[in-house]
Amino acid sequence: MMKYFDTHAHYHDSRFEDDVHEVLSALPDKGVLRCVCPGVDVATSEQEIALAEKYHFLYAAAGIHPHEAGEADEASFEQIEELLRHPKVVAVGEIGLDYHYDFSPRDVQQQVLRRQLEIARKHNLPVIIHDREAHEDCFNIVSEYPDVLGVFHCYSGSWEHAKRILNLGWYISFTGTITFKNARRVLETVRNMPADRIMVETDAPYMTPVPHRGKRNDSSYVSFICDKVAELRGITPEEAAELTLQNGNRFFGLE
Repeated sequence: MMKYFDTHAHYHDSRFEDDVHEVLSALPDKGVLRCVCPGVDVATSEQEIALAEKYHFLYAAAGIHPHEAGEADEASFEQIEELLRHPKVVAVGEIGLDYHYDFSPRDVQQQVLRRQLEIARKHNLPVIIHDREAHEDCFNIVSEYPDVLGVFHCYSGSWEHAKRILNLGWYISFTGTITFKNARRVLETVRNMPADRIMVETDAPYMTPVPHRGKRNDSSYVSFICDKVAELRGITPEEAAELTLQNGNRFFGLE
């Protein structure tokens, strides 16, 4: 059986409220070797850590999402820092900028992102970046922290922008969007990615890949994303699974 690393899934989400333990218990038998689960604020980060304590293959990330940035205060940052000390927390995230929804003022989003990049540097942890319609500001801010390693998650952008991210030494992670019929420019990015910097994720319960699009996503569907990576790069599904597994291990310090 092939082994997969789902580098981003949200099992705190209400869509898993009724059956989260049933879903998680089944994942090892479906080939999911490891999975990282980011929070979006203090409470959900705590929820993901509690799940990671119960399941050996789960790891957590703690952070404040741009949607929640308007609610962040000094106490929030102190609580996030405390959560980062947990042995199963492997990253700061999900953090970043979201100019599509603008649920928090843009200047506040930027302040909260910078503060969490400083926290990541202090704790020597990688960051998981959410970037939606904020490419220039997001790139410019993370560039201010050259000693912080990160991944742009759920990437759907151009190869030209991807090269700028890669030049920082960062990683890029792809979701089920690469299986969608309307996916175009991101496919070139997948084809051209250096082999040591590509990761895969489900972003469960969102971004469900074809042929299950429209249903709730979970980590078992990471196999469809790996298969698409293999097709685009001209390698076998086994090679794609192994490649992205090793990259995930390296990025999160789980080797």
